[in-house]
Amino acid sequence: MNPWIGVGLALAALILGGALLGWQGVIFAMTGIVFWLLLQMSRLMRVMKVAGAAPLGSVGNAVMLASKLHAGMKLVDLIKLAGSLGVKQAPETFVWRDAGGDAVETRLVKGKLVEWRLVRAAPGDASS
Repeated sequence: MNPWIGVGLALAALILGGALLGWQGVIFAMTGIVFWLLLQMSRLMRVMKVAGAAPLGSVGNAVMLASKLHAGMKLVDLIKLAGSLGVKQAPETFVWRDAGGDAVETRLVKGKLVEWRLVRAAPGDASS
């Protein structure tokens, strides 16, 4: 979702709550906003806990990861799919490798996936 939509909805809830119920409506709207922010933080912490427990830059199957990627995907969703943090190659460029030596190289701009490529290992060249 576009962040401006969320800001607009929060502002609308505050104004509507204040207009209909006074200060109690504003408090109720603030409670809803804080709850939504806590849900987002909880989601992020779960993803980072799982990713932090896995070896850096490892993925179960690079081919499957590459097939599930799409332009515009956020970094958090990419980490969730990969199950680990990527190895940083250059600014906003990350790599994940599987046990067979295949790798997925991704390039992000402002935290969103813009391009990726699957790099296949040479036959008989299994690096772990």
